[in-house]
Amino acid sequence: MAVNEAIAAEPLADRLLADRVRHDGDEAAFRTLYRRYTPGLYRFVFRLLGGNEFDAEDVVQQTWLKAVEGLGRFRWEASFRTWLHGIALNCCRGLFRKKDARWLALEDGPPIPGPSDHPHARMDLEVALSRLPPGYRTVILLHDVEGFTHEEIGEQLGISANTSKSQLSRGRRLLRSLLAPEEGHEARV
Repeated sequence: MAVNEAIAAEPLADRLLADRVRHDGDEAAFRTLYRRYTPGLYRFVFRLLGGNEFDAEDVVQQTWLKAVEGLGRFRWEASFRTWLHGIALNCCRGLFRKKDARWLALEDGPPIPGPSDHPHARMDLEVALSRLPPGYRTVILLHDVEGFTHEEIGEQLGISANTSKSQLSRGRRLLRSLLAPEEGHEARV
């Protein structure tokens, strides 16, 4: 089977597997979906939560529980992957609220923390991502890391595709400023 045929067949395979889970309680079908999507889902959640392993594991498990419970309501207008990421995003929002953190509207953001205590220390990408306001971080992760289109991001976040593009641009600019060397210091590679 050619690669393009395999890619085109995946949504159909997902639907068949999901139907087997929903109607028959088929554990093998669930394991197949779980193995297919959990690694990427975990990476997304881990980054969105700023690198907290324990919370990421909890959110991924909560995502799968909600997904299995909601299989009957899933209309297949989006891909299974997009739907799972939307559930994970909502679980992350719930965790932020639960921990009394502010889940910010995309247009708003807290001031970015100042330079680290060690001004010569090189900030890596994961640390820089964790320092972005949650709204910017979410759009960057969904678009640049997970590969979602602006239309898909808009559906997941309840914003327009143009707002997604704008937030991506602003988030990237802020990310570059966090990764840029301070004036008078050369970047260490």
